[in-house]
Amino acid sequence: MSSINLRKKLVELTLVKKKLTGVTARVGIVLDITGSMRSLYARGVVQEVVERILAVASKFDDNGSLDVWVYDTEFSRLPPVTERELGSYVFTHITNNDAIHKFGRNNEPPVMRDVIQKYTKEEPDTTPVFIIFINDGGVVKLTRKVIMAASPLPIFWQFVGIGDSDFEVLKQLDTMSGRLVDNASFMHLDRIEDVSDEELYDQLLNEFPQWLKAAKAKGIL
Repeated sequence: MSSINLRKKLVELTLVKKKLTGVTARVGIVLDITGSMRSLYARGVVQEVVERILAVASKFDDNGSLDVWVYDTEFSRLPPVTERELGSYVFTHITNNDAIHKFGRNNEPPVMRDVIQKYTKEEPDTTPVFIIFINDGGVVKLTRKVIMAASPLPIFWQFVGIGDSDFEVLKQLDTMSGRLVDNASFMHLDRIEDVSDEELYDQLLNEFPQWLKAAKAKGIL
């Protein structure tokens, strides 16, 4: 059995555990491509992350695809990834793509606004959106304002901090007041490549069920 099929089975088990079976969601991933991420792209860690997250999208999303963005000071919205071209996706569309601005500094708000633009303006839908945001530190403080403004929208932001940064801004997401619902969560994985699929999926989907319940109660979904 292929690794993607094995991972889909693990996601399915996690969905049962989290009482998420039958839930449909649009799934996207935002990938940090700042200078400090260079080695993770070169070593294939980012490709592996995309493969692992595609398994989540395939169980949630009717079309079985994962929407993709990359960002540093600029951002790019890329073609969705599917199982058909999974093995070469990062090389083809990111590292070997000269149109993408790479290995600069952090600037999260522009890519976040584009995520919001896609799901609320270009493709408005009542289907919940689950965004997995991979970052290795240095998040700008204005990110909190974007999260705050997005709380009435059908988008949940799961931030995944990798590496040994202090993640000061992201650690404050769960305690920010003044939002209609708590629409963001943060998890830290020092070396994501060393975390098992079971643990990764368990942590990724830990707060999404709570947000779904709260968003439904507030009429967001």
